[in-house]
Amino acid sequence: MKQKEQITLKVLENLKFGSLNALQSAMINSDLKANNIVLLAPTGSGKTVAFLLPLLHHLNQEISGVQALILVPSRELALQIEQVFRSMGSGFKVNCCYGGHPIKTERNNFSEPPVVLIGTPGRISAHLRRGSFDPETIHILVLDEFDKSLEMGFMDEMSFIISRLPKIKKRILTSATQNIEIPEISGVINPVTLNFLTEENRPDIVIKAVRAKENDKLSILVRLICYLGNAPTLVFCNHREAVERISELLSVEGIIHETFHGGLDQDDRERALLKFRNGSHQILITTDLASRGLDIPEIKNIIHYQTAGTEGVFIHRNGRTARMNSDGTAWLVLSENESIPKFLTINPEFVELPADFRLTGPPHWITIFIGAGKKDKISKTDIVGFLIQKGNLKKDEIGLISILDNASFVAINRAKANKTMVLIKDEKVKNQKVKIAISN
Repeated sequence: MKQKEQITLKVLENLKFGSLNALQSAMINSDLKANNIVLLAPTGSGKTVAFLLPLLHHLNQEISGVQALILVPSRELALQIEQVFRSMGSGFKVNCCYGGHPIKTERNNFSEPPVVLIGTPGRISAHLRRGSFDPETIHILVLDEFDKSLEMGFMDEMSFIISRLPKIKKRILTSATQNIEIPEISGVINPVTLNFLTEENRPDIVIKAVRAKENDKLSILVRLICYLGNAPTLVFCNHREAVERISELLSVEGIIHETFHGGLDQDDRERALLKFRNGSHQILITTDLASRGLDIPEIKNIIHYQTAGTEGVFIHRNGRTARMNSDGTAWLVLSENESIPKFLTINPEFVELPADFRLTGPPHWITIFIGAGKKDKISKTDIVGFLIQKGNLKKDEIGLISILDNASFVAINRAKANKTMVLIKDEKVKNQKVKIAISN
């Protein structure tokens, strides 16, 4: 069996994939024929694995230094790709660099350079100017969601970075947008284009709407959230002030939720996503910061509390649901004098919500914080063993575990949380005394 096939089989086993999907297979086949590839694919289609697999095929254990650079528009997308790469179990070192992360810590990580470097343009360009790593060894460049990076104003940083990479042999550009223009700075010439943004790949989304009487959109939003129950739901607003206003009301109503927008500290944003992914809360109130690049599976509902300004924004918001062959519903919350957006070619179904409603119970999971992470050599196995032995939990009472550099977050059965916290209060994790608390 060829080496590349062995690598692919190992990755599939580690990711618990039965086989590659059509997109991923097409990427591997194109990788054999072309050095420049443009991948157009919807979110939730397996795009990250699609470009990481060919990248993996070109890495060499004998070479010291960074071999592959992946540039992304946001910290959240960088962390997501890092997590997927680690899950592939390749054995190659990977580092993630982004704004809001201590640059000193990142520079220390370069003392033993990663083989794969993932980062945002601003932070990677800062490291290049400081000489944190040698760009001469990089021969693979991936620009993931590159059009979004350009929209966010990273043109100068990306141009500087690419100009410092003299030995690039393979370039991969990805986007979830149709009819993109390839920037000259990318160095991509005569690429093979894989376009999976076809009609048949469009998400199976039902669009519905509710009308607020007397323009009381907040009240109708609460009723809609209660009507939808404990299904994972994103509520989109156009401005962070609206996010905070809705959050205040939901807190008064006793509805468990989190917020996500650019005005929050990076740690708070990361914690909100962790808790949403692990099911500790099922409602995330957000701006369009969450409309692209985030891999949050099994979102059932998208609520447009404030209407998207363009069809493109509307499509990207809805792209968070109906992923990987699942279905989903997009809801419009309209005041009495708001019209259906002109870009909608099909009128949504208007739903009359029940006059009487009540809150659903809290989510099954709750998140606990453990003050130790990768830097402390803590593993998921260590945490599971600790919670079973010291916290008296069963394996199925422990949910998703996320291990960061200096902290870990783990979902546990909410009904067992108080008892578990009492049992583990003064216990050590892997012979280390660390802070353990319910994550607020």
